[in-house]
Amino acid sequence: MANLTPFLLSPNTVLSILGLLHGEDKVIPTPAEDWRTATVTVVIPCLNEEANIVLCLESIARQSRKPERIVLVDDGSTDKTIEYAQEFCLVNGIDVEIIHRKAPIGKTPTLKRQAREYLTDVEFILDGDTMLESENYIDRVVEELYKGRGIASACGTILPLRDRDRDNQLKEPKLQEFLERYPNAPIRPKLNLEHHLQQGLTNLYREVLYMLLQRFIYRGQMVFFGSILNPVGCAVAYRRNYLENLFAKYEPILGDDLTNSEDIFIGFAMLDQGFRNIQLTDVIARSQEPEASRLPKQVYMWSSSFLQTCYYFDELMRSPFKAFKRYRKEKSVPPEIQEKRKIKEQYRQPFGEDYTQKYGRPIGWVMFMSAFEKISFPTVFLILMLLGMWEALGITLIAESVVALIALTASAKGYRWEFLLKGIVLTPVRYMVIIFDFFTMLRFAADIWIFKNTRWRK
Repeated sequence: MANLTPFLLSPNTVLSILGLLHGEDKVIPTPAEDWRTATVTVVIPCLNEEANIVLCLESIARQSRKPERIVLVDDGSTDKTIEYAQEFCLVNGIDVEIIHRKAPIGKTPTLKRQAREYLTDVEFILDGDTMLESENYIDRVVEELYKGRGIASACGTILPLRDRDRDNQLKEPKLQEFLERYPNAPIRPKLNLEHHLQQGLTNLYREVLYMLLQRFIYRGQMVFFGSILNPVGCAVAYRRNYLENLFAKYEPILGDDLTNSEDIFIGFAMLDQGFRNIQLTDVIARSQEPEASRLPKQVYMWSSSFLQTCYYFDELMRSPFKAFKRYRKEKSVPPEIQEKRKIKEQYRQPFGEDYTQKYGRPIGWVMFMSAFEKISFPTVFLILMLLGMWEALGITLIAESVVALIALTASAKGYRWEFLLKGIVLTPVRYMVIIFDFFTMLRFAADIWIFKNTRWRK
């Protein structure tokens, strides 16, 4: 029965439950800056997105808050991404600045360049394959971003872009006018069977995964620590000057090699400085997911980037071992001094990596537990299989699945029976991903100890 412990109630599940029971920070924030006056630049990185770019632009046009500037950065597309973007904006009177690269160089240089060149308050990153379903998405993330100086990034809830979501959006007048000019534009759902099966499987898997993560795990982390590890980078608002300072710090060290997923690295780097990454549950964006045949590559990119980022920010990951020291430090500040502060902020903590190295951060518990799960789960699975402990393995899988399904159905308010069935169907896929993580871990270990390769880049 000892084998059940790591799976029956995982460390991050426990943290999220404790967070939900504990409740959020009771401090009422008194921000010094007015979010209504913040200037916003929308940056759209894209590569061969002719099927999605007009949906992305149309969703910006419907926003209740209009950005001061829209910059589309085409990373060397060979299709009609730029042509469709220009035509859509011309027809609908949308001002857009288009930067066209001759060859792909990646998303990191895009974020870095725009953070340095456009001196707006907020840099809102919206991937070319993503559309904002909520018309107040930008308004809400900017509002929450300005609740305190300690908030570096804010994103909403991200869900898969399904065929029916695309069909609904294509009914919008701006898109109908575009389709009159380009009736053969490949922006409608493909109808062949293979596409529907592959896309449907990925959407089903991601829908269940996102529901469990964003409505339960991440929500508990937000309540407990006031932050998640990293924002979902396809539709996220950053404090531009924070992003600029981050690149100024790490470019001389790493160049543009910010691991296999720059969003994860940026999120962890913000945490290391004492900032927070927040996620809202009341606004939604939908992103085009890869077909099932491309899913393993994307899973590898995310999983390997997490391990790579833990390697770079190991002091942050060791936060649990500094908890008592941090507790004594916090208790040394008299309550009356805290009450005298004119500007109050939830989850307030000192800034700077020196503090992290000495005392750690509360969110470091999530980082440590996540690393423990990523390594221990597939390892225990494989050990049980190699030792032929099939009964113990079976009990472990059943018990873990029951807990996961309970958490999923509890999170899916209003759709519980639907997500229960989806969760049951996708259980084998979930375990395949866990086993796949074992090989990702081996690859990471080889990079560190055999090949001495830490120049990771997407």
